Amino acid sequence: MKYRQEEDSLGIVNVPSNHYWGAQTERSLENFPQGVEKIPHSQIMAIVTIKRSAAIVNNLEKKLDDKRRDLIVKACDRILSGEFDDEFPLTVWQTGSGTQTNMNVNEVISHIANEDEKLIHPNDHVNMSQSSNDVFPTAMHLSTLKNLSEKLIIEVSKTIDCFDDLIKKNDKLIKTGRTHLQDATPIKLSQEISAWKVCLQRNLKVLREVKEELKYLAIGGTAVGTGINAKKEFGEEMAKELSKIYDMDLKSDENKFFQLSSKSSLVNVHGAIKALATDLYKIANDIRFLSCGPRCGIGELVIPSNEPGSSIMPGKVNPTQVESITMICIKVLANDLAISMANTQGQLQLNAYMPLIIHSMDNSITLLSKSIHCFREKLLRNLVANEGKINENLDKSLMLVTSLSPKIGYDKASEIAKYAFSKNLTLKEANKELAYLSDEEFDKIVKPEKMV
Repeated sequence: MKYRQEEDSLGIVNVPSNHYWGAQTERSLENFPQGVEKIPHSQIMAIVTIKRSAAIVNNLEKKLDDKRRDLIVKACDRILSGEFDDEFPLTVWQTGSGTQTNMNVNEVISHIANEDEKLIHPNDHVNMSQSSNDVFPTAMHLSTLKNLSEKLIIEVSKTIDCFDDLIKKNDKLIKTGRTHLQDATPIKLSQEISAWKVCLQRNLKVLREVKEELKYLAIGGTAVGTGINAKKEFGEEMAKELSKIYDMDLKSDENKFFQLSSKSSLVNVHGAIKALATDLYKIANDIRFLSCGPRCGIGELVIPSNEPGSSIMPGKVNPTQVESITMICIKVLANDLAISMANTQGQLQLNAYMPLIIHSMDNSITLLSKSIHCFREKLLRNLVANEGKINENLDKSLMLVTSLSPKIGYDKASEIAKYAFSKNLTLKEANKELAYLSDEEFDKIVKPEKMV
């Protein structure tokens, strides 16, 4: 491999000549674990977008000449088009401020811009009016907003619509309800599914509300929040420029000290994602229970046969989509703990756990979005009610006796249920032997369709 010599404040470093990064990127590669998790691509693209906007704003503020602005903007556009994705190799497990990744981006932009003439310096020009301490958290907000809008919110919305379809298909079916995993009074299958739908609707509402906090940006705070080396208007002008790119009403936070030291906005957003994950786990688990069987379990739902379920038992079908999404939900809960703990470490003027936070956030949104898509398309759309089993279970349910309580009282109704269970009788047969009501009276009262 051929190398070229690059220099930073610590001295000369040999850098592979076929790459566009510089000395600080190479030092990071040498000093931190490799072959592990990298800074998310969405975070890199957000940083590049910030650099592009900064060149435009610095030019408007007469700090950067037209030629250098154009070189930086063109280099950024090439990166954003996907031309240089291999130039951002740094791991999550680096400095907690993300400084090496900020410099990785600065170096790559400057080297691309300098292909014809060496005019751009990674610090003096690409990083002008900025610090890693305000660039990295700003990019965290932007990448998360973009990921939420383009991935998770879309998938959740489509799944709500899918539940709507299931509700309409199953509106006539009455089945046994269950509480404590024991038989309870009847419920429509559509009513059961409606709870799943509303779970997602309420989670989506909260997610949309809390993500508004991410529209307040750290940019303009530079090193510690005072805005040193940046003009007073830089943050506001950056928010305007970024708003045009992201088509959002982004704002420069009035208190940059908060934005640099606290990541509570991201904690709140991920908290909403965690809540969504807990409800998705519950929904998936309900389907796991209701489809268990197919002959020796509840068996009221039939899941699609997507793949063989066993290497030894022929014909077995397992709830693989349920297992996939519930594992991912557990991972999201683990990510939430990581983000929450990381935010406690906002020490004095800076939180130095930012790569961990954005890695966990990006991971949760990406995994959950893809999992919800698979769960909907590979399971929910082909989920079928087993009407025969539903009717069989409903007929056997002892909790239909609940409808008799207003007529004969709780104690006598309870006696009928216990007698039926001990003698392996139907409720009607037990009532006949105990002689509390005539058959006609019993049939008139015990009607499942009146109990839902």
